[in-house]
Amino acid sequence: MSREEKQKLGNQVLEMFDHAYGNYMEHAYPADELMPLTCRGRVRGQEPSRGDVDDALGKFSLTLIDSLDTLVVLNKTKEFEDAVRKVLRDVNLDNDVVVSVFETNIRVLGGLLGGHSLAIMLKEKGEYMQWYNDELLQMAKQLGYKLLPAFNTTSGLPYPRINLKFGIRKPEARTGTETDTCTACAGTLILEFAALSRFTGATIFEEYARKALDFLWEKRQRSSNLVGVTINIHTGDWVRKDSGVGAGIDSYYEYLLKAYVLLGDDSFLERFNTHYDAIMRYISQPPLLLDVHIHKPMLNARTWMDALLAFFPGLQVLKGDIRPAIETHEMLYQVIKKHNFLPEAFTTDFRVHWAQHPLRPEFAESTYFLYKATGDPYYLEVGKTLIENLNKYARVPCGFAAMKDVRTGSHEDRMDSFFLAEMFKYLYLLFADKEDIIFDIEDYIFTTEAHLLPLWLSTTNQSISKKNTTSEYTELDDSNFDWTCPNTQILFPNDPLYAQSIREPLKNVVDKSCPRGIIRVEESFRSGAKPPLRARDFMATNPEHLEILKKMGVSLIHLKDGRVQLVQHAIQAASSIDAEDGLRFMQEMIELSSQQQKEQQLPPRAVQIVSHPFFGRVVLTAGPAQFGLDLSKHKETRGFVASSKPYNGCSELTNPEAVMGKIALIQRGQCMFAEKARNIQNAGAIGGIVIDDNEGSSSDTAPLFQMAGDGKDTDDIKIPMLFLFSKEGSIILDAIREYEEVEVLLSDKAKDRAAILKGKMIPSYIINSNPEMENEEQPSSENDSQNQSGEQISSSSQEVDLVDQESSEENSLNSHPESLSLANMDNAASISPSEQTSNPTENHETTNLNGECTDLDNQLQEQSETEEDSNPNVSWGKKVQPIDSILADWNEDIEAFEMMEKDEL
Repeated sequence: MSREEKQKLGNQVLEMFDHAYGNYMEHAYPADELMPLTCRGRVRGQEPSRGDVDDALGKFSLTLIDSLDTLVVLNKTKEFEDAVRKVLRDVNLDNDVVVSVFETNIRVLGGLLGGHSLAIMLKEKGEYMQWYNDELLQMAKQLGYKLLPAFNTTSGLPYPRINLKFGIRKPEARTGTETDTCTACAGTLILEFAALSRFTGATIFEEYARKALDFLWEKRQRSSNLVGVTINIHTGDWVRKDSGVGAGIDSYYEYLLKAYVLLGDDSFLERFNTHYDAIMRYISQPPLLLDVHIHKPMLNARTWMDALLAFFPGLQVLKGDIRPAIETHEMLYQVIKKHNFLPEAFTTDFRVHWAQHPLRPEFAESTYFLYKATGDPYYLEVGKTLIENLNKYARVPCGFAAMKDVRTGSHEDRMDSFFLAEMFKYLYLLFADKEDIIFDIEDYIFTTEAHLLPLWLSTTNQSISKKNTTSEYTELDDSNFDWTCPNTQILFPNDPLYAQSIREPLKNVVDKSCPRGIIRVEESFRSGAKPPLRARDFMATNPEHLEILKKMGVSLIHLKDGRVQLVQHAIQAASSIDAEDGLRFMQEMIELSSQQQKEQQLPPRAVQIVSHPFFGRVVLTAGPAQFGLDLSKHKETRGFVASSKPYNGCSELTNPEAVMGKIALIQRGQCMFAEKARNIQNAGAIGGIVIDDNEGSSSDTAPLFQMAGDGKDTDDIKIPMLFLFSKEGSIILDAIREYEEVEVLLSDKAKDRAAILKGKMIPSYIINSNPEMENEEQPSSENDSQNQSGEQISSSSQEVDLVDQESSEENSLNSHPESLSLANMDNAASISPSEQTSNPTENHETTNLNGECTDLDNQLQEQSETEEDSNPNVSWGKKVQPIDSILADWNEDIEAFEMMEKDEL
């Protein structure tokens, strides 16, 4: 790449930074972050909570502080001076807000220290910052003291959160009850805290950070030399025992190596090398980096990778291990070329697992380090691609917006501070020549937030004992360790194409979509074996799939409530590889379930019987559909019900005149839900209710779910569709048997009686015969409606399982740790965890996987008998009085209302 093109790209990075930073200052400052879609600032407490993500926000102008040293790197010294003045004038660190200790350390404390480092550098040069008198350092010291109470634990590991104003213990603090923290949260403090101690001479900060690192080192798993993701801050027990180099652990490894570089303490390098040896032995499966169990490191803990591991190739460059860095980076780049950005998580066969992308800079960081190490212009082209994608897909009028879904290109109203702190810094440095930067970047080390700390701190205020405690815990083979950082000038003296030779075999790795790594797939194809069965492809009705399960040691058990349970016994597998495939299959099933529940959970709907003699007093909990009219956004649908013929609704209806203008009742089974909906809609129905074919099923004992589509476009379905379990459906069928004409209301929640009766012709006896009773009954009706609909629906809302896959089996997962349960729903993929178990006293029949449908009359009779047996208190009356028999009918209504008053449907 010519110098002119590099300069052009560097100038493009400057313009992009100006666009992001300028819009933050114009539309958001002094708020913590910019919301680029709505062009306003994100202020904690004024926007809907985003959970843990908001813990980075402390009402301290986060983006401005995080961007300070970026301004100097990009040669914007005038803007830097103005920004420092704004920080000193406007930023308050004494806010009553609970923040993440980890995020506040790396972003705010690191930002203040990075700003101070470059402020004193500029002051020494004599042109800018001549007025500066360590004000940023004093703010950093103030913040450091505010963070210290978090370390008040028996282990020395800090609490994950702290109140900036009230600390930990005080009642006003609203924190301090947490017991767990992530390894990176406790192990990513040493650079900032040690720098603060070295700058100020206050040794307490470095002491606390070292104590936390020492404790993590001592608690590592001794046989594997790995650490887990989450640890109890009081007992030191590992809470999550999986280990990798991504989220939850990443910067712990980074800070061990960089602490050696910055502080010169050999014990940090020894610890890093010990961990690095374990990482390359167990976690690295080139080009993949897969999490493993710390106690059984030969077993993968999951089948996907998260985007945060993209920093690791850059760390490997700093370590001097170039080959695996090139391999992993190239794999990540192929994923980016496929999706434009790196998804938050992706599977081992490079499919999207979590589709978000909050403009993370870790891949750009590794690209910069690899270019510095190899000088290979290929990495300049990679950087150029990143710039183009940001401008093409993420740029919006008020900044750059995070990607909500890399597959669709949809945006999220979010621009995190790290985007300005890191992304533009690494991209500019990638294309900049030495003379383009006003100071020597080699005199500084990057923190995990890309803040710059000067290397001369290693010889300043060294009051910390550098006793080597590492060797007390482990024996090290020094021959495997380099005690100095590699000289990049002699890495590739004889082969300038070295990096290309490593990348070449990986250039098509994503397109090939190898599910088990390149080596294993090649071996598998050579042996003629098929790729392993994936959870998303599994169909409980496919004999071939059942045979594969058996080979993997996975048993299929039919439960009484119609579900099937999956249990794996590795000892029953045909081979160790099959056992491993079985374990992976079970893990995928759990992950698929969990992810789909998060993405697709919706509250249940209500079916309310509004005709005589019910008048809205009976409310049935119903499951929604992923297609058709959304009752939460549109007016409810009201109409009389009619059974469709055929009852399963899987073909053109033979009784269209019966369902025309009515709500059709159809039985579950034998075809897709969407197919049933189309058939009754074509017959003129205004809505549909699918009744479960599993006799005795009830929303009281089974998790509610959302009816999935058929993998095709379902925009043609315009009518509302709801699902009722067998017991709830039997109530409607019994009512039809007794009263013939039954009118129901399909809605997102139950309506009160007044709303139901409004505008309807009501017999005079209901209005006039007993005013006292009517006056007493009206509020009772509303309360009862709330109890029946609100309370019951609320209790079920946590169980709604929503799914939309392209496979043709709907699966409902039991969250029991050693087993999975699958429900045989209409051939529509649905995976859903639930802790509900069926009532052992109920005599359920196993659902026929073939979905055979019994005779309609027999079925209705069985449902009626089942309902009478299981609900002896329910009685709709045995005689239908003529409409003109007012008094007799009135007495019967009173009896029915009194009976329903006691009944909790």
